[in-house]
Amino acid sequence: MATVRVCVCGDEGTGKSSLIASLVKDVFVSNKIQPVLPQITIPPSIGTPENVTTTIVDTSARPQDRTTLRKEIRKSNVILLVYSDHYSYERVALFWMPYFRSLGVNVPVVLCANKSDLTDNTTPQVVEDEMLPVMNEFREIDSCIRASAREHQNVNETFFLCQKAVTHPIAPLFDYKEGNLKPACVSALKRIFYLCDKDQDGYLNDDEIQEFQYKCFDKPLSPEDLDNIKLSIAKSVPRSDTSKGVDMRGFLQLNKIYAEKGRHETIWIILRKYHYTDSLSLEDSFIHPKFDVPEYASAELSPAGYRFFMDLFLLFDKDNDGGLNDQELDALFAPTPGLPHSWVESSFPSTTVRNEAGHITLQGWLAQWSMTTFLEPKTTLEYLAYLGFEPPHARETLASALKVTKPRKRRRRPGRVGRNVVLCYIIGASGAGKSSLLDAFLNRPFDGLYNPTIKPRRAVNSVELQGGKQCYLILEELGELEPAILENKARLDSCDLICYAYDSSDPDSFSHIVDLRKRYPQLDDLPSIYTALKADKDKTTQRSELQPDQYTSSLMMSTPVHVSVTWNSIGELFVALAEAATNPSTAFPKSEEPPPDRTSLYLALGATTCAAVAAFMIWRRSTNSA
Repeated sequence: MATVRVCVCGDEGTGKSSLIASLVKDVFVSNKIQPVLPQITIPPSIGTPENVTTTIVDTSARPQDRTTLRKEIRKSNVILLVYSDHYSYERVALFWMPYFRSLGVNVPVVLCANKSDLTDNTTPQVVEDEMLPVMNEFREIDSCIRASAREHQNVNETFFLCQKAVTHPIAPLFDYKEGNLKPACVSALKRIFYLCDKDQDGYLNDDEIQEFQYKCFDKPLSPEDLDNIKLSIAKSVPRSDTSKGVDMRGFLQLNKIYAEKGRHETIWIILRKYHYTDSLSLEDSFIHPKFDVPEYASAELSPAGYRFFMDLFLLFDKDNDGGLNDQELDALFAPTPGLPHSWVESSFPSTTVRNEAGHITLQGWLAQWSMTTFLEPKTTLEYLAYLGFEPPHARETLASALKVTKPRKRRRRPGRVGRNVVLCYIIGASGAGKSSLLDAFLNRPFDGLYNPTIKPRRAVNSVELQGGKQCYLILEELGELEPAILENKARLDSCDLICYAYDSSDPDSFSHIVDLRKRYPQLDDLPSIYTALKADKDKTTQRSELQPDQYTSSLMMSTPVHVSVTWNSIGELFVALAEAATNPSTAFPKSEEPPPDRTSLYLALGATTCAAVAAFMIWRRSTNSA
């Protein structure tokens, strides 16, 4: 917020203009001043909260000036309501507060009892009896203060409260009626506690408290201050054990104490350091940073991103069984809205590697995030924000956890593509064994019961390529959306490889592939591999114009790979798929030879020409000098 606009209201004669003049002149102006002062703008100073500019607008309470009053109230961020005697105090509840409500304005009100030098009734009991009832009746009153323009008492503090009511509002944080922090504030503070509890033992130890203190306030706590904080918590939270540190209850209680004592700016400093807005939602620019993936390129996790997710897994695997059970997953995703929507839609964790108990392993965890980053990088960035990823270097953003691969425009050019995550569509007739292939990819036992695939299904796992390099392979069967996906150019552009799969024991299975390739000629632009599944059964002749071996030979491609998900060698197929996806020129139909790449020839000819010209110039210069 750049400007705080204060509208000063109140009955005639309460000293509104004198308060403003006393603020500006820093002394009481004894000379008669005009009834309504012109608008005043005060630039930010060292003590100004959030470094805002303050505009102060004086108003008149006369009935003939009511139109101007309405306009100024509606333009303001905060109202300073001034009273000075019993009559003007009674008018606060009888006229002014109902009037503000009738205008439909939703801004905080600071109540100021001016001319306090004229009364001796300034004891805490009198102030409490006078101000608390009206505060309890009108929740929009943010704070109250007694001031004196003549004595220059609490004048600066009055306008500071107006600034603070806008920059650090109490209303979103604390419910005075209930005497508790509001649910949205509690939720935000719980997430902050989670992020600060680095070892996830349920307590903020002294080192974690100091790290939190330095992040929020740029200075450490003294040992005495730390002991005082623990003592305050111990007194206000029954059966709290601060010897281990500050637990969640203690952390929330500490912030409740801040709110009750009017130190809610402390809570706001904490919230804003952790990127919360005035509505207690995370800043959109924080959870959705700018991140664009160019055409033909893809997004992957960077080393910093992989390290973060690996550390997160190891931290929450409390029983050290190598898998995250439901309770551990719930604890891990506590500071987020829950599992990503796409994970829920795809029945996570069935999409990746699990242990015998059905819990996701570290290998499966990293594979799942690799797939999420490849398919929807903005989801990964959002969850990195929720989970507390901190860039390795101060100037970097959340996007440093991701990287963009080099665009692969010319797939037919020999050589490997610069990708560590690749996508392969498994295409074939119903009952060909595609689902069983995905199960085998995730090391699941073979299930002979046939269940047709309705909606697309994905599986992701790591594959070790020749030479020991690892990549993540995503296999996707398209289900009943196969026609729509094969007609979608963007979906085909994102695909790295097509695996044409057929049942070698079903005579009608291969013809489906032939028909597909005729119906969708754009598939010729994608690298592909042909696979004969169910090779453990008797091979049969296919009802097709050409048998599979003849068909692939006519395309000058390798003959179909014969595999069975019941064979131990099934892993060799996944390696072959990953190799073809990362080296696409090896998996194209050779019906047409690609045009030769003459770039190097042109470069060589250019270099030779330049050398010849240079030699001629040297010879000519030496001839002239002779």
